[in-house]
Amino acid sequence: MATWILLRGLTRESGHWGEFPAALAARLPDARTLTLDLPGNGGRHREASPAAVAGMLAACRAELAAQGVAGPVHLLAMSLGAMVALAWAAAHPAEVAGAVLINSSFAGLSPFHRRLRPASYPILLGVLTGTDARARESAILRLTSARADPAVLDAWVALRHNHPVSPANALRQLAAAARFRLPAQRPQVPLLVLSGHRDALVDPRCSAALAARWRLPHAEHPAAGHDLPLDDGHWVAERIAEWLQVRAVPHCSAG
Repeated sequence: MATWILLRGLTRESGHWGEFPAALAARLPDARTLTLDLPGNGGRHREASPAAVAGMLAACRAELAAQGVAGPVHLLAMSLGAMVALAWAAAHPAEVAGAVLINSSFAGLSPFHRRLRPASYPILLGVLTGTDARARESAILRLTSARADPAVLDAWVALRHNHPVSPANALRQLAAAARFRLPAQRPQVPLLVLSGHRDALVDPRCSAALAARWRLPHAEHPAAGHDLPLDDGHWVAERIAEWLQVRAVPHCSAG
């Protein structure tokens, strides 16, 4: 049975996947899906976030070992989580059967103004310094999603109340993301790149640049934002299923 590990992004947690794990399970019924929180987020919100992606990777590997999960595993990750996934594939390729990278960006490949769109700066500052949970989550939802679903906002507010992420941890995660550089060599692991054309946080050209650099399969949703699994989880699951099917088809050489 294939195991899929889901990793979220900056200050987000397992609960922010919403209905997506169920959509993925419906499309991949023979797989099991596990969600992990990065230190400082979700169930680990009282921990200090590592100041580097390498520390987040070490924490994820330790958590899987503690749960008795044996690899190789498939990774599905977005934004900061996708940086952790790529670091995982680069440093420990035998542990990774494949990775799906959603709306991420990398130093050394894309300029900073594309990695974090300037129009998002005042919104992020307000989120970091604000005290009203609903106002902060509403701002994040507007920034990261093309949907305006009140039920999603209610769920996110509840998550913030239950697992508040400290400003210090948010800043450490931002610093780790800003410093993470594209590995010098493409990992010897199958990779799929997905992006949302209406991403207001990370310019989708960052995903296109990654796909072009390493000649990776890439699909861009024409109407989705940064939180692609929220905006169209069924589309994400379908692209993953197609990618797996292509990988499973044997390639015959002529002669």
